[in-house]
Amino acid sequence: MQVALGGTFDPVHDGHRALFERAFELGDVTVGLTSDGLAPKTRNDDRPVRSFARRKDALETELAEFARKHDRSYEVRPLEEPTGIATEPQFDALVVSPETETGGRRINEIRRDSGVDPLDIEVVDHVYAEDGEKISSTRIVNGDIDEHGNLTPDRDGRSRHGDATQS
Repeated sequence: MQVALGGTFDPVHDGHRALFERAFELGDVTVGLTSDGLAPKTRNDDRPVRSFARRKDALETELAEFARKHDRSYEVRPLEEPTGIATEPQFDALVVSPETETGGRRINEIRRDSGVDPLDIEVVDHVYAEDGEKISSTRIVNGDIDEHGNLTPDRDGRSRHGDATQS
């Protein structure tokens, strides 16, 4: 099975890893990585995004581990449009998060209109941080959590939620 997924992945975190795990369980994986031009347009915030080359290097390091574990192949391709690679006929499945499921349905509409079979859409639930909020790259960049969802201490050695951290 040929599996597609896409995103900015800056930085990669456990929520992304859940997407990767499901994708590699299903088949060989092609990741559409937002281009330098598209990445800022897909963000819900103003934070800076690292260059495509830097994000691709970090992403490939992650994907290589999943590929070895599942004995699968992978490819990373630039994503120039939000619907990107998933409209291409070779794909069988699309792995999405809950907030991108609507985009997956839109991709299937485009595929149907083009005479291409729709994709199986696999929705992977969010992964939550220790404070019960979902893990996101923005929260990591803001210093609230690490890539695994652990609360990060502020300069006073206390968590950002006011609890003392343990040494």
